[in-house]
Amino acid sequence: MKKYIMALFLGFSAMLQAQNVVSGIVTDNTNKPLTGVSVYVPELHKGTITDANGKYLLKNLPNGSLKISFQYVGFANQNKVIDKLQKQNTLNVQLETSTFEMDEVIVSTAFNKIQSQNVMKVEHASMRDLEKKGTSTLIEGLATIPGVSQVSTGTSIGKPVIRGLSGNRVLVYSQGVRVENQQFGDEHGLGLNGAGVESVEVIKGPASLLYGSDALGGVLYFNPEKFAEAHTLKADFDQKLFSNTLGSNSSIGVKTSTENWKFLARGSYNTHSDYQISGGDRVTNSRYNETDFKTGIGYSNAAFSTVLRYNFNKLDLGIPEEGIAEQSKSKNTIYPRQGVDNHLLSWNSVIYLKNSKLDVDLGYIANDRSEFEDSNDPSLRMKLKTFNYDAKYYLPKMGKLESIVGIQGMHQTNTNFGEEYLIPDATTNDFGVFGTANYEWKSNVIQGGLRFDNRKISTVAHGILGEEGSFEAIDKSFDSFNASLGYKTNLTDNLTMRLNVASGFRAPNLAELSSNGVHEGTNRYEIGNSNLKTEQNLQTDVNFEYGNTHFEFFVNGFYNHINNYIYTAPNGTQLENNDVFDYIQNNAKLYGGEIGLHLHPHPLDWLHYETSFETVTGKKQSRGFGRDYLPLIPANNWNNTIRTEFKIKNWLTDGFATLNVCSTFNQNNVSGFETSSNGYTLVNVGLGGTVDLGKLVFDVNLNANNLFDKQYISHLSRLKTDGVPNIGRNIVLGLNFNL
Repeated sequence: MKKYIMALFLGFSAMLQAQNVVSGIVTDNTNKPLTGVSVYVPELHKGTITDANGKYLLKNLPNGSLKISFQYVGFANQNKVIDKLQKQNTLNVQLETSTFEMDEVIVSTAFNKIQSQNVMKVEHASMRDLEKKGTSTLIEGLATIPGVSQVSTGTSIGKPVIRGLSGNRVLVYSQGVRVENQQFGDEHGLGLNGAGVESVEVIKGPASLLYGSDALGGVLYFNPEKFAEAHTLKADFDQKLFSNTLGSNSSIGVKTSTENWKFLARGSYNTHSDYQISGGDRVTNSRYNETDFKTGIGYSNAAFSTVLRYNFNKLDLGIPEEGIAEQSKSKNTIYPRQGVDNHLLSWNSVIYLKNSKLDVDLGYIANDRSEFEDSNDPSLRMKLKTFNYDAKYYLPKMGKLESIVGIQGMHQTNTNFGEEYLIPDATTNDFGVFGTANYEWKSNVIQGGLRFDNRKISTVAHGILGEEGSFEAIDKSFDSFNASLGYKTNLTDNLTMRLNVASGFRAPNLAELSSNGVHEGTNRYEIGNSNLKTEQNLQTDVNFEYGNTHFEFFVNGFYNHINNYIYTAPNGTQLENNDVFDYIQNNAKLYGGEIGLHLHPHPLDWLHYETSFETVTGKKQSRGFGRDYLPLIPANNWNNTIRTEFKIKNWLTDGFATLNVCSTFNQNNVSGFETSSNGYTLVNVGLGGTVDLGKLVFDVNLNANNLFDKQYISHLSRLKTDGVPNIGRNIVLGLNFNL
């Protein structure tokens, strides 16, 4: 079968002849050739591996400059740039042994620089590293990154929080497309599965210059799984088991590539029972089931590169309204529950001109969300359809100056099909135009840009005014100009400073403008405000990083001022036996940062110690001396990890053992309707590596999270108001087989 598949792809690619070629030899610091080094061109989604002599060959490459990444376990990444490709190019690379974090190419920023050259500090984490921590969901893994946390509903729904900002203030990208799946609802998760995701990049701060509205607080950018190296066929199977939820997460994938064509597919199934709190009780109807399928096909040659990807995600979510009630280990959800079908289709194409290029992303998302109260007939059903476009033209480089101009837009419709309406039928149109430039000299980089955006929202009147589910027609237009300016320099050989000042904006969303009804899971009646204004912010960030062979240290600080910050507050009345919450606005400020170090002492090369502390304070800008804090601000957190690395003869390689102690402090800086939260400390341990039993080779991870079964309630848990604790001890076993 493998021969037939390869022959089919080769038949297509044989019609094309190679143009620019890059070849070379990869060695270690003793000039010994390295076999199996990954040589990858991110922009073309193509790569190869070195042979037994350390040699590699890349063909059919476009004109202009080219970034090439060299990766090998136990060695530091090498990222090389060839400024002007010739017909024949030789690039020999020597890799240095290193156990520190690799210097990755950052895709989410404008010029796709490697991190050490980037003006903006971006956190990068591979899914493999997050999986080693044994978390059960994608968002749980992200919450281990300094400055990132989550608003959660049990273990099934998690919404990212970046430096105190959440909801529509954090924009999420998957497959190069902004995710639009009713994420403006408090009880709505992202609907993204970690299977088939290579890594995630976190921009902590306003990124409206690049992404427009909804990037006021930051961006989560998920990089999809890479295609296979040229002329290879790969398959793998991944299985995770969770003791607490009696859960299972299974994933199987296959991918193949020729010199020009590439294809991949991956299917996953995730199922969990009600989660168990400390002491043994289960939180009724916190169970959920998830089916996920991803596929992609790509083609590249010397003139252009194109990739088409599709993701289908199906969620069956129980809504834990009763807290700790009927005890069950069933994985079949009971009422009330949610059903969500999400289709995401993305198409990226890059056209290479003589000294410039055009990069175009098109995306279509169809989100079908239903809520079932007491039968399989949905009481509420909404279909959100979104078309996105993003075109960037990279102008010819002028000396050390790089520049980009671009347009972005979105056309979105929301349609109701159920008896209940929480938000009306509506149409949203976005349009933005921007320009940005990057100038680099010696160890200095300066980058700036300007942008204009317009968002138009129109809704359809429905029902009898004054009754639940009734809406007036709205026709609103929101405009915003934004700018950013950043500077990066090396103060010494090992000390880097970054300083960024950027503005951002967010237009009110449909829920904030027009809500009129009871939100299941929140147990409150929300009333929108059609007079809301655009949120506008200005944030200053400073970052210092020091690193050498055995020591890394960083300090991040930020101050964020937001005009017209939108939030909900109770008005003291009740409707439908629920407290009524209104959407209101006030100026606000958030400030804080992160500090951390990574120690790798010599000669104890097998030992690592990592520690980080994060803090954020959010206040409404009110007169007088009252403590008027913003809602949903995460508590201060101190995270400590000791990690050892080892090898046992030839049967266990890349072995690791970790001890993590995570302390969350008291949160007493609460909004008027919130209650304070007590601090807690969780202990987590992990063990794993690659097992080689001859013909059988597999990766194994064994984690015990909340080892001592501590009972605690996170300040950002949406079950906190009912006094329902978070998950207790959870032992996670993960196995990955290359088939």
